[in-house]
Amino acid sequence: MATWNSRGLRGSTFEEMVNRSNDTYRELHLALIQKVPTPITPVNIEKESRHITLAYFDQKSTVDYIGAVQGIPVCFDAKECASETFSLDNIHPHQISFMESFEEQRGIAFFLIYFSKSDRFYYMPLRDLLPFVERAASGGRKSFRTDELKEEYFFTEGGTDGVLVPYLNMIEKDLEERDGA
Repeated sequence: MATWNSRGLRGSTFEEMVNRSNDTYRELHLALIQKVPTPITPVNIEKESRHITLAYFDQKSTVDYIGAVQGIPVCFDAKECASETFSLDNIHPHQISFMESFEEQRGIAFFLIYFSKSDRFYYMPLRDLLPFVERAASGGRKSFRTDELKEEYFFTEGGTDGVLVPYLNMIEKDLEERDGA
């Protein structure tokens, strides 16, 4: 059983940046993206403060975010990586399965990865992740390096409209690539 406090606040700064970006996109009427809450069952609650001090996850979560961008359904997960090598252990089979089903319904599924060592963001369409997953499943490396990724999907913080993680430009690039395929 996974406990609520077992992994600390890993990635919470990046997720907060994404949350603020989503707020800005909503204010600009460009997108409506919501954080998907992970259902928990409290085990210990401090009586005076009523704070949850220990809990377990009720079920596996699917993705971190879901919503629509200019009428296009999107879902994505936000991941943070402290090195230039991303372990596929950070992505679970049930997430990939959900994202594949989401794309079958004509949505766009992707990962936003923050490589904190180089202070760069990466937009990874689901279709670009799958070859790495297949490589791992066939006995190959269970990670990928930044030098294996498409350079055009790297981006940096801050856009001209005050968005901290300006990923909408990457969705546009993704759509153009899909249309050209």
